[in-house]
Amino acid sequence: MAFVWHSEIALQDSIGAQQRTIAQLNARVASVERGERAQTDWPSIAASVEQSVVTIDAGDFSGSGWVAHVSASGSDIITNFHVVANTWSAGNATVQVRRRDRTIDGTVVRVDAQDDIAVIHVSERLQPLASAVARPALGSAVMAVGSPLGLDGTVTLGIVSGFRSLEGSDYIQFSAPISPGNSGGPVIDSHGRVVAVASAKLVGAGIEGLSLAIPVQTVCLSLVSCTMSGS
Repeated sequence: MAFVWHSEIALQDSIGAQQRTIAQLNARVASVERGERAQTDWPSIAASVEQSVVTIDAGDFSGSGWVAHVSASGSDIITNFHVVANTWSAGNATVQVRRRDRTIDGTVVRVDAQDDIAVIHVSERLQPLASAVARPALGSAVMAVGSPLGLDGTVTLGIVSGFRSLEGSDYIQFSAPISPGNSGGPVIDSHGRVVAVASAKLVGAGIEGLSLAIPVQTVCLSLVSCTMSGS
């Protein structure tokens, strides 16, 4: 005859309760995501945003970028510093900017290695994206746009999952899947505004949907004059 002590029963009950809580939370997140997607015309937003998102080729590295500012001299494009780091460190400021079936020369003009941001200038005047004035609300829907593995024009949907401070820099955590090549691409809210710059993701056994992005306010305050929108 096997005996089960009261402490073991209590432990099993606690584990069962935790598992049920996790299942309920996952169901609520899925419900929020479905609701946000149903209420927002994401196809129209993707179509309007895609024209302002580019692929950055910097030597052996590639990533994504988006047009943040346009002037008489051309356009300023935002990407991650780690996309252009090797080229920049080698003393070469020239990168290739691919937009649909065209490739133009771009010049890295400003960098912020601490916050992992770089500004690339091109002589052509492209369509800029509006940047959100305030950070998105926890649980709100977002769309990541970029070129994972060089596949330009790729979009994925998720929600804002949290706000983190890591190694002295601020990040927005979101659940939309990203892959190598998404770095530097915009994270868009339901109004078509940039709320963050896709930067990294956490990987490992059992880890899913833990993507990180740099708040767009960090970019607009330090490196480039953005077109701001919203309250």
